[in-house]
Amino acid sequence: MHRKVTKLARFMAVLGGFVLVALILLTGVSVAGRVLNTFLHGSFMQGLSPDLAGRLIALGIGPVNGDYELVEAGMAFAVFAFLPLCQITGSHAYVDVFTAWLPPRASRVLRAVIEVAFAVILVVIAVQLHEGLQSKVRSGQSTFLLQTPVWWNYAASLLGAAIAALVGAYMAAVRALEAVSGRVIVAEGPEAVH
Repeated sequence: MHRKVTKLARFMAVLGGFVLVALILLTGVSVAGRVLNTFLHGSFMQGLSPDLAGRLIALGIGPVNGDYELVEAGMAFAVFAFLPLCQITGSHAYVDVFTAWLPPRASRVLRAVIEVAFAVILVVIAVQLHEGLQSKVRSGQSTFLLQTPVWWNYAASLLGAAIAALVGAYMAAVRALEAVSGRVIVAEGPEAVH
């Protein structure tokens, strides 16, 4: 079971990585287009060759239309896509200054309580995203520039959030079982993924 859940978490992280790379490329192209468009409209290029500048502008050289909308939707998806891997490997940032001195049993119980809290929060986020998705579908709201349905963004984020909630619930069960049994079932940190 752990291997399957880990594969799913890794798949989501890779998918989130591809989305981030696409967003980086999109942003680079958009910024380059915006700079070039400004240059073509500038007094230097308009004085040097207004015909060439006009033809290049007519080709559509400029920022990518709807780049902010695409980055906003893509980043939301990417955040939720990385959560399952962070959850299954225990790679969330935490400070153990006050808990480092706890005995192993108390540490396992605290870890279980934290995992259960994470799972509850992830489930609540997924449920709320589902409610938001239903609301956006009913309203028919669309983005300003691209005119795409807003619910598409919610659906993409909901996919990552639902998988994060599933992984969170799995890890909560594992940590609770560890707290009760007193043995380590799944290692924490990067070594947790084999």
